Amino acid sequence: MSTRTCTITTAEQLLNAPSDLGRCELVRGELVMMSPAKGRHGVVVVNIVHALHSFLKASRLGQVFDSSTGFLLSRDPDTVRSPDISFLNAERLKGQDLDAFLEGAPDLAVEVLSPSNTAAEMRDKMNEYFNAGCRVVWIVDPQHRSVVVHRPNAGPAILAEGDTLTEEELLPGFSLVVKEIFPPA
Repeated sequence: MSTRTCTITTAEQLLNAPSDLGRCELVRGELVMMSPAKGRHGVVVVNIVHALHSFLKASRLGQVFDSSTGFLLSRDPDTVRSPDISFLNAERLKGQDLDAFLEGAPDLAVEVLSPSNTAAEMRDKMNEYFNAGCRVVWIVDPQHRSVVVHRPNAGPAILAEGDTLTEEELLPGFSLVVKEIFPPA
């Protein structure tokens, strides 16, 4: 059995890393490996991506991305994050190289909580997104079947199953009943 040593500390090294490296993020110059998600997590992600994609196909307001897309949030040391779901508006999308990590934060970052996520980890991610220009972060909690909407310099808005998720500033006309995000109970 052969072993391979791979030191990755920059966005460029991560971009050119072997494809079998697996899902990972670069956090302040340190490679962080990500575990595969469980089925419930995958269902939640697909439901949100489907709703956003269907809406954006008609509205042409921008592009939705899945968790395989990296966003270069900061340099020296480099941070490349891959939200579970993200949205970039059409204007910002024009200046992006789609064959590289996208520069800056998405306009909307969606993180679906896993049992292993800590409050500190989620706070750090949100701060990184907001410091890089993100306008909204949705934290989706499959266990409590809720969505917490965060904006810079504002308190969180907690939405339960009976509520409707809207984003009038970024996605005028978009709405999704929170209950539709989750698999049947």
